[in-house]
Amino acid sequence: MSSFFNRLAKVALMAVVALTALSSQLASALEEGDKAPDFALQASDGTTYTLSEFVGVRPVVIAFFPKAFTGG
Repeated sequence: MSSFFNRLAKVALMAVVALTALSSQLASALEEGDKAPDFALQASDGTTYTLSEFVGVRPVVIAFFPKAFTGG
């Protein structure tokens, strides 16, 4: 029975850690109308672009295709 309580304590601790990490992510989430923070993304050609390169120059659209060109 002691093994059961040890496992339960470990699961509870992992859940608390996960919820703490998740709550900090949710607290920093952007809301509609918020200004996007500067970020860098690597394009499919290997070039890295930052948002600050384009602010005030042209509109920025980020297209994300999960599993594009993959076998999965």
